[in-house]
Amino acid sequence: MSQPMMVAVAPNGARKQKSDHPALPITPAELADTALACKDAGACMIHLHVRDKQGKHLLDVDAYSAATQAIRSSVGPEMIIQVTTEAAGIYSIDQQIAVIKGLKPEAVSIAVREFCNCADHLEKVAQFFAWLYKERICPQYILYSVEDAIGFYSLRNSGIILGDSLPVLFVLGKTPSLSNEFYLTNMIEAAGEDIVWSACAFGIDEGKRMLEAAKLGGHARVGFENNTQLISGEVARDNADLVAQLVSSVKGKDRAIASGATARVLWGMT
Repeated sequence: MSQPMMVAVAPNGARKQKSDHPALPITPAELADTALACKDAGACMIHLHVRDKQGKHLLDVDAYSAATQAIRSSVGPEMIIQVTTEAAGIYSIDQQIAVIKGLKPEAVSIAVREFCNCADHLEKVAQFFAWLYKERICPQYILYSVEDAIGFYSLRNSGIILGDSLPVLFVLGKTPSLSNEFYLTNMIEAAGEDIVWSACAFGIDEGKRMLEAAKLGGHARVGFENNTQLISGEVARDNADLVAQLVSSVKGKDRAIASGATARVLWGMT
């Protein structure tokens, strides 16, 4: 029997605006309402981006704290709140590290190609990863390609990335050639053993790709960050629509849907 399937929601991302979808959450109150609706639909985690007053991508301790407090007040203790370190072409490695050290969230996403793309940064990055491990802040490593997965495997072997059963997110569909089940399988194999992998996908194929991930025993992240359409081609009413679509397709078949408590166990957070 496969592990219960973790369903995470990525409700806004770094770039999309209300013009992309009127239900895209931006403010702490909107993020809190979205988190509750998605939790009720079956999501165990929210992947959190915050914005500045102009709606632009922001890495900021105070903004993250306000959004986290609003979400936690709305959903209670069970849902995992994961913050992003995405640079979005704006922030340096030092700024990415500083915001996480200032915030000390329970979980954080880290794009390996952003943090480990320069040999000059590796000592600094290794110290940061060791700090995450010591502070018991759960990292999820984001991999966009087989090459990223090979690099992740090398970083583990060299002792820069620490821990067992590491959470990994495979990103599919930025280009058509990187969107199918065969490519996903290649990434899984390249990343090595002892990982707890999830997938997300860009565009209308998101729903289909997540069902493939479910079949392969992985976990899933859906949401307006990557896609606003249902498998039918209709525009989703909100992020909870995308969560509910996946949960209804998976639940009662070969996979149960993981609660936040179960997800924390699977990710070694307890």
